[in-house]
Amino acid sequence: MDLKLLLVSTLLGVFCCSNAQKEGNECINTNAKYCGECIQAGAKCGWCKDPSFLKQGETVSTRCDELQSLIKRGCDVAMIENPRGDQTTFKNKTVTNRRKGAEKLKPEDITQIQPQKLSLTLRSGEPQSFDLKFKRAEDYPIDLYYLMDLSYSMKDDLENVKNLGTSLMLEMSKITSDFRIGFGSFVEKTVMPYISTTPAKLLNPCTGDQNCTSPFSYKNVLKLTSDGKKFNTLVGKQHISGNLDSPEGGFDAIMQVAVCGDHIGWRNVTRLLVFSTDAGFHFAGDGKLGGIVLPNDGRCHLENNVYTMSHYYDYPSIAHLVQKLSDNNIQTIFAVTEEFQPVYQELKNLIPKSAVGTLSANSSNVINLIIDAYNSLSSEVILENSKLPEGVTIAYTSLCKNGVVSEGESGRKCSNISIGDQVMFSISVTSKGCPKQGKPETIKIKPLGFTEEVEITLNFICECECNKDGIKNSQLCHFGNGTYECGACKCNEGRVGRQCECSSNDVATEDMDRTCRKDNGTDICSNNGECVCGTCECKKRDNPEERYSGQYCECDNFNCDRSGNKLCGGHGGCDCRVCVCDPMWTGSACDCSLDNSTCMAANKQLCNGRGMCECGTCKCTDPKFQGPTCETCPTCPGVCTEHKECIQCRAFGTGEKKETCERDCSYFNLIKVKERDKLPQPNDATYPVMHCKERDANDCWFYYTYAVNNNTQKEVHVVDSLDCPAGPDIIPIVAGVVAGIVLIGLALLLIWKLLMIIHDRREFAKFEKEKMNAKWDTGENPIYKSAVTTVVNPKFEGK
Repeated sequence: MDLKLLLVSTLLGVFCCSNAQKEGNECINTNAKYCGECIQAGAKCGWCKDPSFLKQGETVSTRCDELQSLIKRGCDVAMIENPRGDQTTFKNKTVTNRRKGAEKLKPEDITQIQPQKLSLTLRSGEPQSFDLKFKRAEDYPIDLYYLMDLSYSMKDDLENVKNLGTSLMLEMSKITSDFRIGFGSFVEKTVMPYISTTPAKLLNPCTGDQNCTSPFSYKNVLKLTSDGKKFNTLVGKQHISGNLDSPEGGFDAIMQVAVCGDHIGWRNVTRLLVFSTDAGFHFAGDGKLGGIVLPNDGRCHLENNVYTMSHYYDYPSIAHLVQKLSDNNIQTIFAVTEEFQPVYQELKNLIPKSAVGTLSANSSNVINLIIDAYNSLSSEVILENSKLPEGVTIAYTSLCKNGVVSEGESGRKCSNISIGDQVMFSISVTSKGCPKQGKPETIKIKPLGFTEEVEITLNFICECECNKDGIKNSQLCHFGNGTYECGACKCNEGRVGRQCECSSNDVATEDMDRTCRKDNGTDICSNNGECVCGTCECKKRDNPEERYSGQYCECDNFNCDRSGNKLCGGHGGCDCRVCVCDPMWTGSACDCSLDNSTCMAANKQLCNGRGMCECGTCKCTDPKFQGPTCETCPTCPGVCTEHKECIQCRAFGTGEKKETCERDCSYFNLIKVKERDKLPQPNDATYPVMHCKERDANDCWFYYTYAVNNNTQKEVHVVDSLDCPAGPDIIPIVAGVVAGIVLIGLALLLIWKLLMIIHDRREFAKFEKEKMNAKWDTGENPIYKSAVTTVVNPKFEGK
């Protein structure tokens, strides 16, 4: 039973799988009219350009199919158009193997990424893959710009930063021999309500501090330089300023540092921006408080190294900052106090290639913070690509240090990279269709925070090679109404049809297609034919007995239900995907017989009146009955009693029927077993088994089972030994009774003795207690009463 079910399930699975593959054939489903459409449908699709390939009744779109299918259908391999993509590398300079202390190279002479320029030719659905190598160069130049909050709360921090130049130069010399440092400061927009605009406050916003300077938005104090002493000198001349609210205008300053490359002096090297503050930040939309509604334009507005448009443009948004920092390859280090650590940690998660360090109250740890943050940033490489053309996708797989492989979105990233380490990325580019009519596109891939990049030119295969040999106005296309190319006609404007035989001026193309769509659906001719001038021409099958039919090719005679691997069970015909059954057969697969003769019982009743005859088989309404005609009930009450006498006489030669046993009790097969455990169990049988236990005239028990097997034969399994009760043993019973009486007597005596001891002890304890509480003199008799009575006169005054 289970084997049959498994076989049916397997056949259904194979059938469904084959249908799914047909439905998933992207080449056929595209209904391509010419070769270019076909090859854009998918990488598996080919176009047969053999003029004699189509059979009578086949449509042009049948030229487009999977390669193996085209070959099987008789198209020569040489006549199949199947262009493939390729790739060409134009610039492949080897990554630099440079050691610290070696001859100093210009930044543009150092290569950390390979290759640098290549071209990919993409076929729709066919990925083109290449390997990208990244090696972190030793002694790579670094530009660091220190951007500091100079609001009044940072007064003590400024003192420590004044000596930052030479100290940081000394520490960074351990990492690179080519290091430059710059300095800038910021406070806030110079409008209310961010600062006080009263004349006195504009001169000195800090009450009682004569070293406080006028408020400003952003100043570029020192362009990037390799002179650490100059840094100390200029920073030493800076003064604290002040503002009204807690958040600062740091985003305005970051934007100018990012976009004013000429003023800052950025080189095409590692660019670090250290942002030092002890407060939060304003961002896009906060400018409305000061009446500023014009969005930040992301351009440089420095005049004499001072940001002049803070009162005109709003603060930049975080997304705008991310874009500009990424475009200019700037890695950001947020050096902030512990109070604002969570805020900038969230900001770090939004800005790629950024780090956050905890600044001490007076910025005394700023050098260690910068070194640690730089090491963290430089030990991680993350690839990013420019905007992709529509329909183009890119996938990354990284082979990181120690052979760690990462796929999917995380395949862009490798961590824990030391100086001199090399990692590989496998990059796969895939196109769907033909973007922008096949015009070449250029995309770029680069590691975040680095200026180097890979330039990739994408070329798209949109047409077949045979398209170049097309014959315009060919007579094969209805007297020159189209171009004959790749074995088919590509109609001129205004002409339609397989051979361009119809004019769209007479009937619009949409109107013709509409007449080929059933119920205004989307499928033309049910995807089983071609609409030729408003009429469906159905496809032909390899098997001439199989055919599509109907006004919309919606019918066929081979997709009906099957039974026993036969169409319509072999008892009917297939008409428009529905079985038309022969007489005396019914069901979706004509597998249900209407003949009731197989359900007729010996009493001339259908299924003994205990079930329904369905498809020539009895379905018993009462589950207790079974058999071809529901005639037996092996588990009904009374079965054990009914067969008791016959089993008793056949198994043990006893009982009321022992004289007529051979005549009356031969209707079942008797099988003897040695023990009760050997009897058939309900879980072990494939048919119901009734367990019985009966007693004979001598009060002996015997055990047996009764069942009707699948061949409707009655089987009885009986234990061949009787279970008779044994007589009582008198001596142990008498001895037990006597011993019980003696033990009960002793127990009662012990209990009485125990109670008496407890009672005596309680009485003695009570006596001792009363003795202790006695108030009389123990030398007198407490019973004695004196005979003399003394009376006192109350009026006697003692005179």
